[in-house]
Amino acid sequence: MIPGLGPVRLRALLECFETPQRVLGAGRAALKAVKGVGAETAEALANWESHVDLPAEMKRVGEFGATVVTWNSPEYPESLATITNPPIVLYVWGDLRREDSRALGIVGSRNVTHYGTECARKISFQLAYAGYTVVSGLARGIDTAAHQGALAAKGRTIAVIGSGLMELYPPENQGLAEKIAASGAVVSEYPMCRPADRQTFPYRNRIVAGWGKGLLVVEAGLNSGALITAHQALDHGRSIYAVPGPIDRPTSAGSNRLIQQGARLITGAEDILEDLGALFPPDRQAASGQSKKESPADPAILSHDETLVATALEAGELSLDELTAATRLPSYKVSSTLTMLEMKRVIRALPGQRFARVNCG
Repeated sequence: MIPGLGPVRLRALLECFETPQRVLGAGRAALKAVKGVGAETAEALANWESHVDLPAEMKRVGEFGATVVTWNSPEYPESLATITNPPIVLYVWGDLRREDSRALGIVGSRNVTHYGTECARKISFQLAYAGYTVVSGLARGIDTAAHQGALAAKGRTIAVIGSGLMELYPPENQGLAEKIAASGAVVSEYPMCRPADRQTFPYRNRIVAGWGKGLLVVEAGLNSGALITAHQALDHGRSIYAVPGPIDRPTSAGSNRLIQQGARLITGAEDILEDLGALFPPDRQAASGQSKKESPADPAILSHDETLVATALEAGELSLDELTAATRLPSYKVSSTLTMLEMKRVIRALPGQRFARVNCG
């Protein structure tokens, strides 16, 4: 909350004074003597109580239902502690769990095509179903689709935002943020009432880039911020994945370029899971009743919606629209159900976005 004080300067101050209390109690001359701390920051630190109302901030945190996690708290993600400039604190709406160490970041453009949106939803669904936490930025476009896919799988997802929790951006994603907080977490490194600006978004991207085991770019143009996030992830030592797109679409030029530069080409979540060394964790294998090479799932373990869709496909190949009409389920639910049935090897996807039963023609 103190102007001009970021992770790098704070680390330098803590190396010298050891505790935040001693930093805040130090004199101007002692503060200025620390490498990287100039007169302006020293003055802000010496007069911090004149422009920082800490009790009011903590009251806002409590009334909002959030918590504050510092970098020496047991809840602080281990993966973030190893990145360049780890966040000083995390404001957390929801909860962080140890299992969130099995995570993958997903990013892409705000201006997306139907192809990009569906890829993001499907892959996120599959990753969440396989037990991975999906980390993204709650932005319009690919970020939104990634969170939606994870939620549809009843998995965990974390949204790292570029504003304070009380100034959530974009505002139309408020409802989505509430769903994420109920089963995962919305996270910010900024004070509760800090609005988003041109600097906060690129800075928060280092957290998305470093939280998971790797980073997936679904759809991005050549000037997309997702490419910057990908290079940050590379700097953090994370694996980089990219979904290929049509060569004549500017929206895919950036992700295609990443593949040219060495990112792994991804056609489905299986590619990522195999690269990370585990197609399904043991508990998910038990829940689905199969491993990667087993035969299709027994109909007895299918959910109600899965049974409806699988039964409809017994008549032959159908498109998404035809399945929506046949089952009378919402199209988004049919789409997520198709993904689940593909993973259970009950159906297969065909060219032209059509689907068929595995042993039914």
